[in-house]
Amino acid sequence: VLLSGSGKGFCGGIDITDEKFFSGISPDNSSDDEESSIDMARKALAFKPQITEMQAAFTALEECPVPVVAAIHGACVGAGIDMTCCADVRICSPNTVFSIREARLGLAADVGTLQRFPKLVGFGSRVRELCFTGEDFSSEDALNIGFVSRISKSESQLLGEANKIISKIIANSPVAVTVTKSSLNYSRDHTVREGLDHVALTNSAALMSEDLVKSFMM
Repeated sequence: VLLSGSGKGFCGGIDITDEKFFSGISPDNSSDDEESSIDMARKALAFKPQITEMQAAFTALEECPVPVVAAIHGACVGAGIDMTCCADVRICSPNTVFSIREARLGLAADVGTLQRFPKLVGFGSRVRELCFTGEDFSSEDALNIGFVSRISKSESQLLGEANKIISKIIANSPVAVTVTKSSLNYSRDHTVREGLDHVALTNSAALMSEDLVKSFMM
């Protein structure tokens, strides 16, 4: 799956003009209707399903059985980071600007960045700095910390670079690629021993594929 943006940037983050989103969390929602009489604790509990629904939308991308390649350009802010954290391979153009912007907007990132981003690049000082400050970081920064695997020579060449990666992936056995992704994701959240048991069980079926024999005959 190729994931890309069609506008000036990959993703500008949360829509701060969305009244429906902010009306659910704003304490200034002081109309005279019946809803305004509900206390804040109940409003918070009522809002939680909206957060979990958004979380599930990003997790669905992560759980896609085939690899997801993200081609990132321009702005990749807030939810853009959440989304690309769920991709398997990330590349970007030289003009890409990243930001874990939520802290600057008065909230903690709650749909995956704080859980996935450190597992991708580590829990070190620089990562915490980016999360706490919400400051921008460049394509070179993203490459240096391992968030992207390469930077295209120009924005116009970005999709071509992404398609080259995809072409190399799809040249392999779909069974092998699917099992590899499943094992990588499982092992990330489990011990080495548990990961070995998982891939042994999965491969005991996957190795029955004719793809293995065909690969040795090529």
